[in-house]
Amino acid sequence: MTDLETLAEQFWEWRSAQQPRSRDDIPRIGRPAGWLPDFSAGAVARYRRELDGFADRLARIDVGADRASAVDARLLRSALARVRWELDVLRSWQRDPGFYVDQTLGCVFDLLTPLGVDAARLADVRRVLAAIPALLDVGRENLAGEAVREFAGLAVTALTSVADDVAATVEALGALHPAGWSPDDDRALAVAGADAAQALAAFRDHLAEQLPGMAGAEPVGPHAFGWFLREVAVLPHTPAELLEIGRREAERAAVLELLERNRNGSAPGGRPVPRFTTGAEQADAQAAAELAVRRFHEDRGLLTQPDTLRHYRTHPMPAYLAPIAWCGVADDLTGPDRLEEDGSAFFPPPGPDLPYFYAANAHDPRAGIIHEGAHHQQLALSWRHPRAVRRHYYDSCANEGIAFYNEEMVLASGLFDDAPATREIVCNFMRLRALRVVVDVQLALGGLDIPAAAALLEDEVPMDRETALEEAAFFAATPGQAMTYQVGKTQVLGLLADASRQPGFSLRAFHDRLWREGNVPFALQRWELLDDRRDLDRIEELARLTA
Repeated sequence: MTDLETLAEQFWEWRSAQQPRSRDDIPRIGRPAGWLPDFSAGAVARYRRELDGFADRLARIDVGADRASAVDARLLRSALARVRWELDVLRSWQRDPGFYVDQTLGCVFDLLTPLGVDAARLADVRRVLAAIPALLDVGRENLAGEAVREFAGLAVTALTSVADDVAATVEALGALHPAGWSPDDDRALAVAGADAAQALAAFRDHLAEQLPGMAGAEPVGPHAFGWFLREVAVLPHTPAELLEIGRREAERAAVLELLERNRNGSAPGGRPVPRFTTGAEQADAQAAAELAVRRFHEDRGLLTQPDTLRHYRTHPMPAYLAPIAWCGVADDLTGPDRLEEDGSAFFPPPGPDLPYFYAANAHDPRAGIIHEGAHHQQLALSWRHPRAVRRHYYDSCANEGIAFYNEEMVLASGLFDDAPATREIVCNFMRLRALRVVVDVQLALGGLDIPAAAALLEDEVPMDRETALEEAAFFAATPGQAMTYQVGKTQVLGLLADASRQPGFSLRAFHDRLWREGNVPFALQRWELLDDRRDLDRIEELARLTA
């Protein structure tokens, strides 16, 4: 192994234990056996020292003239910058009480998203539940005098019925009785669940009591956000340029939706109508649709579907996950050590009042297949990359940009020629994701607060208020994530337009490469594929201007 490969391997082994749990599904990472998050004061100080050590080692590595190795080195630099962003800029471990909901009940949720719960997984759930009181004690200590009022209020709201939620999950898990699980194990699980529920409810009440004296939220601001764009996301844009992209694309999406509705004779603002009466019916339809979408990619010469690539399946939400489904994205995109398994996602029972994305999937499962299913395929292909450094998540612009691009690609290629209402849904998705750029950047710069951001999404998409509030709160706590769908897609379109002018261009080959390199920021893909450094040169220019 080269020095760079050794450093990357050691960094990602370290990151598997250090990285905080996130509500987002793309950054999920395999954990060491017996892992628990640790953000005690001593652990944070150690993380900073270790991060400095990785950065010093990377700075001493000379990759020479090899462009692929230079790309790998820049990827690792992005990963190091993300850790610095988490620890020292966002400081969610110190400012956001919801961070500790994620590191406690969120970890239980993640253990329950893969299909099937055996005795070993139940034991892991019990272990995490038993650790929750101590983890929340660390949270109280870190948050003292630092917690942000808006984030704390959101955590209080999320934990409104947490005792009942945990009790319902534990009760449903206790009814599973997997092989090797004893009545004594059930009793120990019940005790751990009761203690965890009590601790989470006490954490909620403590936050509610402290809420009036907490400081208000402050945006990360243009300087820090600009650093994130250049160093973590490897983006050649200023915040003002990103706002312009979002606004222009929101206008374009609104017109496309208007034209589609005019074509179909549809009333504006209509909600998708569920096509299924039972979850089993919806799951069967999704399985058939996933095969049809894969055939479509092959038949149209868009994207190769290797026989080794497993499938993406959806299933009715199990009783043990439903009470805590608010903790994250209820899917399992597998991982580099689980490539033989299908990706999966859970959905609630079909009905008239479903949240935004669930409603779209209950009308036509292909609406989810072309995005979440694209995530599963892209990650599964990237996890097989011959260069190990590129098998990891770095920034969502590449991953979300590809999945969002895939939506418009299959729309334009005719996948939904038989489904007028689904065409409208996909156009509405475009509208939402363009507006997310505006919301994300404005939250980061202080132009919007969380209620105003939620109101914008609720009114302009439109979408249900619950989903709008969830999105706005998540975006405020994770600046730079919401914009990635549209910004990444815009970069894909530019890269494709330029690549298509090269001799011997093949659309299928371009897409095959794009999916395989799907963790690599597009500025680096452009340099490696086209020997074009314009985006990287602009990033360097912006860094000089803001130094």
